[in-house]
Amino acid sequence: LRLPFAQERNLRIVAGMNLKFPALALSIALAPAALADVTVTLKDVHLCCNSCVKGVDKATAAVTGAAAVSDRDAETVTITAPDQVTAQKAVDALVAAGYFGVSSDPAVKVDATSGAPAGKVQSLVVSGVHLCCKTCVKDVNEALASVPGVMATTAAKDAPSFEVTGDFNAQDVFAALHRAGVTGKAAKAP
Repeated sequence: LRLPFAQERNLRIVAGMNLKFPALALSIALAPAALADVTVTLKDVHLCCNSCVKGVDKATAAVTGAAAVSDRDAETVTITAPDQVTAQKAVDALVAAGYFGVSSDPAVKVDATSGAPAGKVQSLVVSGVHLCCKTCVKDVNEALASVPGVMATTAAKDAPSFEVTGDFNAQDVFAALHRAGVTGKAAKAP
């Protein structure tokens, strides 16, 4: 029988103590929920290069108690946190940094709110998309080219925003970005 890491660690700590109430100490050491970390994996995250991974690290470093491990090949980001609230904050920080993925934990949500208007538009300014390199830009442009009616984009490396033009459904733009593992927000034209 193998115990989860947190329980095994606590049992080792308690075993090293000279306690008057060993049964109570043992029950505390084996308490599963109170001491276990929360782990959530986001899959299908755009991680084309080391700069993408550094962006994930930077976004999650701002959340005290959370740690993220990126797997470029698997396109996953695994977040470990002391509790669900902290895990959610780390996921929210990734979304704010322009990343998107599918959560392995239904209780930890990936916010898909884009602010895009309903219906067709001829122009849409998109801000906050993760565009750290030429591959990010290429992948974003390919994703947007799959949206019926999109004719062009001005996406560029490190651009804080870009314009999408044509005759297209604005919400379809964000659905395509999400499938590509990135996200952003509808913005006002400059």
